[in-house]
Amino acid sequence: MKFGIIGTGMIANFHAKAINAMEGATLHSVYNHHPRKAEKFAAANRCNSLATLEAFLADPELDIVTIATPSGTHMELTLAALNAGKHTLCEKPLEISPERIDRLIDAARKNKVTLAAILNRRFNEAVTQLKQAVDQGRFGRITLCQASVHWFRSQEYYDSAPWRGTWALDGGGALMNQAIHTVDQLIHTVGPVKRVSATMACLAHQGIEVEDTAVALLEFENGARGTIQASTACWSSTGHPAEIHICGDRGSAILSDTSFRVWDFHKPMDEDEYVQQNLMATTATTGLGANDPNAIDFTGHQKNFEHVLSAIKNGTSPSTDGHEARKAVALICAIYQSTRNDGQWISL
Repeated sequence: MKFGIIGTGMIANFHAKAINAMEGATLHSVYNHHPRKAEKFAAANRCNSLATLEAFLADPELDIVTIATPSGTHMELTLAALNAGKHTLCEKPLEISPERIDRLIDAARKNKVTLAAILNRRFNEAVTQLKQAVDQGRFGRITLCQASVHWFRSQEYYDSAPWRGTWALDGGGALMNQAIHTVDQLIHTVGPVKRVSATMACLAHQGIEVEDTAVALLEFENGARGTIQASTACWSSTGHPAEIHICGDRGSAILSDTSFRVWDFHKPMDEDEYVQQNLMATTATTGLGANDPNAIDFTGHQKNFEHVLSAIKNGTSPSTDGHEARKAVALICAIYQSTRNDGQWISL
C-alpha cells in the first residue's frame, strides 16, 4: 500500500523510516503547507511532493495518510484525510480533547475507513508480557501502580517553535506531549481509571503556558490506587527511563522503557525464564528520548504501522483505533480539570 505523510519535521522522519522499513508499503508522497519543506523532504525520501492539501488527498494512488504535525492541528488534517476516503494514522495524541476525538471516530465510521493512533510503545515485547501477566491474574489483587516520566527538555526546545508549550497547539505540557505513551501503557495494562486528583506547575521553563511538572493520584475501576508523575524538568546526564510499576498481593513488576527492573511473582510460570533471560535490564538504562527526542527508535512506529496495515487488509479494527487512543487523552484532560479546580477529584 502507498503511504503519504502530512508534515516534514522530526516525527515525520520517524514515519518515513518506519514506512521504508516495511514490507508491502511504499512512501508515495508528502505534504507540508510550506512547499519548500515538502520538496526537501521528498527529495531526501524519494517520494512525491504535493503543493496543496487538496492535491495531496485527491491522489487516487494514495491509500494511507499519516499525520505528523503539532497536536492541535490533528483534527482538521485527520478529518480532511478521512473525508477524502483515506485510511489515517495520526501521531499521539490523536487529538487534544475527547470531544475532538469523537468527531474523528464518527468521520471514520461514516467514510468506512480506518482511523488509528500511533501508540508505538504498546508494541514493545515487554509491554505485551506485562499485559499478559495482568490478564492472567498473576498479580493477584492489584494494589498500587505508578507511571513515571522524569524527562528533561531545555528552554531551547520550547523556544524552537511557537506552538511548543501552548494549550492550543501542544494541548498541554509534560503530560500530553511527553508522558502520554506511558499513561497509555498504564491504563492499557491495568485498566480504566475511575477518578483522579492532581496538581501541576511550570517550575523550570519560561514563556510557556503549560505544565513542566505534574503529579496525579488515581483510583482505578478495579480498586487499585496509583500515581502519575510527569516532568520535563528533571535533568540527568543520561536521561531517566520512563517506568511503569504494577504491584499486587501476588506479584510485582517494574517496566523501565523496554525492559524489566523487577519481575517477581508468588507463583512462577514457564514464561518467567524467557523474561529473565531476554527482557531484564542488565545495567542501568538510559531513557529513550528522555533528554533528546531525536534519540527515539523508529522500530516502534514500524510495528505500529505494520499492525494497522494488517488490520486494514483483514478488515478488522486495529488495537490502536480511535476508541483506544481516546482513553489516555480523556484521563489527561481529567487531570488538567482537577488541577484547575485545586485538586478536586474528577470522575471519568
